[in-house]
Amino acid sequence: MGSTVGIFGILNMTEDSFSDGGKYLAPEAALARADELVDADVLDLGAAASNPEAAGVPPDVEIGRLAPVVSALKRNGRRISVDSFSLPVQRWALAQGVDYLNDIQGFAEPELYAELARSNAKLVVMHSVQERGKATRIRVPAAEIYDRVCRFFDVRFSALTAAGVARERLILDPGMGFFLGSDPQASFEILRRIGELKVRFGVPVLVSVSRKSFLRAVTGKQPAGSGPASLAAELYAVDRGADFIRTHEPGGLRDALAIRNAIGGN
Repeated sequence: MGSTVGIFGILNMTEDSFSDGGKYLAPEAALARADELVDADVLDLGAAASNPEAAGVPPDVEIGRLAPVVSALKRNGRRISVDSFSLPVQRWALAQGVDYLNDIQGFAEPELYAELARSNAKLVVMHSVQERGKATRIRVPAAEIYDRVCRFFDVRFSALTAAGVARERLILDPGMGFFLGSDPQASFEILRRIGELKVRFGVPVLVSVSRKSFLRAVTGKQPAGSGPASLAAELYAVDRGADFIRTHEPGGLRDALAIRNAIGGN
């Protein structure tokens, strides 16, 4: 199983991402970071942070941050995902021929659906309890979160496929951390039930737990010190059937998967 897991390497070109805001805002810094993320199968580029403290970013600014990096990475043959919930940015990304679109709102705008159907990009459809916009601190009881996630994907996948988006292009991301609410146990509940989601919806599942708040609530670590906790949760997600892992540390994950496979884990 582990040998077939796709790794999305997180590349934040933002001022205020919760763990590395401001580090890769300049195009040259972002491209240098992309070179470091050599173990990633896909580079997931975000130019507007979505944590509760993040400021809004106008679409033209977001595109301005993305454009030189996307252009350079395409010339270098890297596979690209654009992480954005802005409609103008998504349209721009589709025009660039990116490999994936990643939307924390799960493609909430029906006016985009015809364009999504005509494109070849695979779509990371993420659930969030906020439904629209960046993460906020909403408390959802852990006992209710699985059914809530299922209801979301029942509705959203039906809408996308009815609009002509092929189901084989869809990737399910249940959301983690504040996207599942402020109770850390909600994220642990969904992690435990990744396999159930995969069976119910019959599409690949992407899990993004890297440096998330629910892990830090257990360990007491700051984002920079939460690599071991992130890796433990990522390996657990793989064991539960995750097809893709989105992470800040693709090299460490790839090494861990190699050892896991050598031991013979499933």
